[in-house]
Amino acid sequence: MTAPSTFGLSSEARNLHWLLTNLVEEVPGIQSVAVVSSDGLLLLSSDPGRNDEARQPRAATPKGPRGSSADLATIVSGIGSLTIGAAKLMESGPVKHTMVAMDEGSLFVMSISDGSLLGVHGSADCDMSVVAYHMALFVGRAGHVLTPELRSELRKSLESESAGSTR
Repeated sequence: MTAPSTFGLSSEARNLHWLLTNLVEEVPGIQSVAVVSSDGLLLLSSDPGRNDEARQPRAATPKGPRGSSADLATIVSGIGSLTIGAAKLMESGPVKHTMVAMDEGSLFVMSISDGSLLGVHGSADCDMSVVAYHMALFVGRAGHVLTPELRSELRKSLESESAGSTR
């Protein structure tokens, strides 16, 4: 994984980048991670340099959402919205986490705070309980610092990174 540049970011933003990098590097089977705001915008990604791959022909990109951070963010946001709606219909309280097991991979979505979500795309052989445990640790550490100001800073950082990669 190529670490995104954290030059010029606040200590809270750098800490979140470090937490995300640590999650990906320390947990076997994690292929891609995205932190998404309550309105579906990508805030933080394990592979931000791949945002521009979404503009390439589909055959040129790697299989699955790992090929585009924007794809994973869209999926995470959609699943988050769907499960929140289901929980409201069932009058079962807030959604804590969602897991989708597929033949060749897994998708985990966990609430962080005030509607923000952590999404993880895992390989078929990942240990789901280990991934869920480390996601909960990330949420516990990130949830209290993910303020509106920090979300705005992260979003601007991703936008400037994307603008820089298209030049």
